[in-house]
Amino acid sequence: MTKSESPSLSPAEWEVMKVLWESGPAAARDVFAQMPAEKKWAYKTVKTLLSRLVAKEAVEYDQIGNSYLYRAAVDRDAATRREVRGVIERLVTEATSPLIAHFIEEASLSEDEIQELRRRLDQKERGKG
Repeated sequence: MTKSESPSLSPAEWEVMKVLWESGPAAARDVFAQMPAEKKWAYKTVKTLLSRLVAKEAVEYDQIGNSYLYRAAVDRDAATRREVRGVIERLVTEATSPLIAHFIEEASLSEDEIQELRRRLDQKERGKG
């Protein structure tokens, strides 16, 4: 699997991946320490999730003595694209316009994000997207 490919991730696995994407390589205890407090997960839960992510090839690790240093093996943007594509495939059978319109209405978009959406739509319209 390359960094541009991504396996399907559960919501819990996303939480672990967010920590690795934001902090970079980390030991399991460091990942555990950075998990949102409201999760109230046990250390063993984080270890299990890391193991699953390694099995999915979403996370790689280096063994340093008796410890493991985990790092994201997939790109955050690629993982996000896969998830969005999956949502679209599940929710939309024929037309994506209603889904996109709902997203635009509900999302809190900055001026920069709006400009980026316009740029991408213009590219798509010109056949470059």
